[in-house]
Amino acid sequence: MKPFIAIFIIAGLAFGGWKIWEYWKEKEAEEMRLNNPEVKPQQMAGLPHQLEESLAKAQQGGAKTLKPWLEAYRRSVQDPRLASIELDYVLLIARDDPKEARRVFAEVKKRTPANSPVYPRVKQLAATYE
Repeated sequence: MKPFIAIFIIAGLAFGGWKIWEYWKEKEAEEMRLNNPEVKPQQMAGLPHQLEESLAKAQQGGAKTLKPWLEAYRRSVQDPRLASIELDYVLLIARDDPKEARRVFAEVKKRTPANSPVYPRVKQLAATYE
């Protein structure tokens, strides 16, 4: 009888510990969401409204059309929107040309300050592209 009670107590403690861990992780994730609200790229400053339509078409075409768009309009677009578009490009080319993806990511990271709305995304991708 004693072994069953001991097993029951150990199982109860393990289950309680697991529930506490789960609760803590949930609260941590909620705090991250509150402290780092996700900013939609369309809401970021830096892209003239005349280029919105051409950017949408370039993004629909994938990396093959986004690269020429970036080359043509890079001087017309400013950060943080330019950094967001370039990070989209990095994700599109990562499989086919990882060297280029790392190079573009390094450029974006170098010019992105910690208070930028793009910084959380840069921080998230840093482990993959450094």
